[in-house]
Amino acid sequence: MKNLTLEHITDCCHGTYIGTEEQQGFEVTGVVIDSRKVEAGNLFVAIKGERVDGHTFIDAVYEQGAAAVVSQQRLENPKGPYILVDSTTQALKDIAAFYRNSLDIKVVGITGSVGKTSTKEMIASVLSEKYRVLKTAGNFNNEIGLPLTIFRLSEADEVAVLEMGISDFNEMHRLGAIARPDICVITNIGLCHLENLGSRDGILKAKTEIFEHLNGTGTVILNGEDDRLSTVENVNGKVPVFYGKSEKNQCGKENCIYATEIRNLGLDGMKAVFHFPECTKEVEIPIPGEHNVLNALAGACVGMELGLDVEQICAGIKKAQTIGGRTNLIHANDMLIIDDCYNANPVSMKASIDVLSHTSGRKIAVLGDMGELGSDEKELHYGVGRAVAESGIDVLFAAGELAEQYALGAKLNEKCEVHYFKTREEMMPELQAYVREGDAILVKASHFMEFPKVVSALTE
Repeated sequence: MKNLTLEHITDCCHGTYIGTEEQQGFEVTGVVIDSRKVEAGNLFVAIKGERVDGHTFIDAVYEQGAAAVVSQQRLENPKGPYILVDSTTQALKDIAAFYRNSLDIKVVGITGSVGKTSTKEMIASVLSEKYRVLKTAGNFNNEIGLPLTIFRLSEADEVAVLEMGISDFNEMHRLGAIARPDICVITNIGLCHLENLGSRDGILKAKTEIFEHLNGTGTVILNGEDDRLSTVENVNGKVPVFYGKSEKNQCGKENCIYATEIRNLGLDGMKAVFHFPECTKEVEIPIPGEHNVLNALAGACVGMELGLDVEQICAGIKKAQTIGGRTNLIHANDMLIIDDCYNANPVSMKASIDVLSHTSGRKIAVLGDMGELGSDEKELHYGVGRAVAESGIDVLFAAGELAEQYALGAKLNEKCEVHYFKTREEMMPELQAYVREGDAILVKASHFMEFPKVVSALTE
């Protein structure tokens, strides 16, 4: 890892080095916080978490070959050099920021209320047509995950595609200071984390904190379909790049790339004609759901900014894939299961319901509570239930305290069969007895509802 000597690490995290002068010049081979992943030459940062304190594993990681440790506790008779700091969590971020600055690499930072992960996957697929790309694994997008992603970068990487997720004010300031993006993409301003951010205007304010850390000549790429994002006039004196499903965005500005003749192919994905500045081109998007047209447009804008031609951009979009828990299509027991259960908010719920509505066979929505929606949580759950009713879904299984509102909304369609349960545990026996061959089943809820267990039960 370029420049990550113990001396530089000590300086950048304002720590105190304890060890020999000779060891101070050692360049670490990696930075980890999980003692089980320590390899020879690694730096182990001992994070004190809610359930596990990394300091208890310090002796063990030395035995596994760790070159040094970052600790916020003074060590007695350490088995190797260590760096004493006030906060190991802050030190992790400081080291990541230093390492990112040492690399000659383009960074694409992606944030937004909905679609960060799928947009990240799309952008990485496009850029991989020309560059060696490292992307955020899964959703390692917070103040611990982002540094760990950056530590995976090598000098051979040419572009980093980094997902950045927040739930409160000032978090994006801290993430932006680590990532220092050259290109910033914001997917939308939706209804999530309202408990902390209060309103969509609060969400816009929190998300756009990233602009303060955009590199001087950097570019901002925004979803012109979003009524809040389309109001952004300029960032650091530069006009944003907009994309959307029409020639002009919500505020009448020109969209740089836009889509027309959108065709829904059901589970086979989408097709659309993309209007690039120099030409038009029919584009195949292999992931179902009309929202993925916007994700592909974002990928096209980033590709254009980084010098890809239209053929490369279209090829990258065509190769895009989903990851587990994100509109992941599973064929099991002669049923189709749409595994979209990693997380949920009102916008993503409605998008997934739309995907289910384009399937064949009996359409069953299995939905759990959405979290962090603030004082309007009942109304927002009821709105999702209305979407179930309006989309022609055949059956709703709803589980959770707030999920009762789904049931009430879905009953607006007398043809929709509704089953409500207070808990996931109560629902599961009834659901497993109910489903049959040929069913298409959407499984979706916020992470705390543990709906991956529903997917596991249905696929056994």
